[in-house]
Amino acid sequence: MKGSVAISALIVIVVAVVAPLVGSTHIDLANAFAGVSPDHEIFFYARLPRVLLALLGGAALSITGVLFQCMLRDPLAEPYTLGVSSGASVGAVLAICLGFSATGFASLIGAAVVLAIVVTMSVDGRRMSSFTLLLTGVTMNSIAFAIILFLHSIASFAQSFAISRWLMGGLDAVPYSTLAWLAVIVLPVMAIVTLRAPQWNLLAVGEEWAASRGVSTAALTTFGYIAGSVLTGLVTALTGPIGFVGLIVPHALRLKFGADHRTLMPCSILLGAAFLAVCDTLSRTMLPPTDIPVGVLTAMGGGPFFLWLLRSKRRSLWA
Repeated sequence: MKGSVAISALIVIVVAVVAPLVGSTHIDLANAFAGVSPDHEIFFYARLPRVLLALLGGAALSITGVLFQCMLRDPLAEPYTLGVSSGASVGAVLAICLGFSATGFASLIGAAVVLAIVVTMSVDGRRMSSFTLLLTGVTMNSIAFAIILFLHSIASFAQSFAISRWLMGGLDAVPYSTLAWLAVIVLPVMAIVTLRAPQWNLLAVGEEWAASRGVSTAALTTFGYIAGSVLTGLVTALTGPIGFVGLIVPHALRLKFGADHRTLMPCSILLGAAFLAVCDTLSRTMLPPTDIPVGVLTAMGGGPFFLWLLRSKRRSLWA
């Protein structure tokens, strides 16, 4: 366990150090720290904030994928399964159509509305039904997608382009103040989720098994859904929907390290952060000066990779 986490931590440190140095324009690190232009501006205001956002976003999406797969006991569950990201997308698209500049704030409101609806629909007395949770999330995804299509169809050309660009999912350099408040919320939530790994192990077996071992399954499921939704909603508000991170990373690590959440969760946080940072580095360097939306890159690369994982797993079962 400790060895796996240590290796994962080493990988994310290497990525965090190297990624800001890579780009279509060569920079001198000494000049950047000395305040020499343009190296200073490129490193500290263009690349470093973007890499930090990728690290936080990748970590949040990856741990949420582990969490939802555990709670729903569905290997295909991911951060966007339960509708929160779709709600955030509706908020952002609506803001674009109405000409509001606070797209991120509008997306947070959309995510909060969907979160409230799904929780309300899924609570039955003192119990939260995982089955109802999944069905409600799928339904909200469909409703949100329909609303997005409608708004897209009546939008102007400029608004339509902005909507399409946002829905692709992408990372931009954001102010350090934005990174600070994101880290203040995301890091403690991920820490609390990870500390409850033994309980997630019990819940992954089944609610009855977890309850027989003294776990309050209703409280744990409610906490897990709200925590995962908060992580997904915050990241989506800043980046747009970035798919496959919360699906691929947990699956790959589960095949490598096993299903013990005491190892799986911290490794998913670390390697999910490294994965998205590497993908974003590729997205801004593959076709300079074009900046490929990282959501497009993760989908194009993640889909075939996930199919390969499924095929490898099937072969191992038949071997």
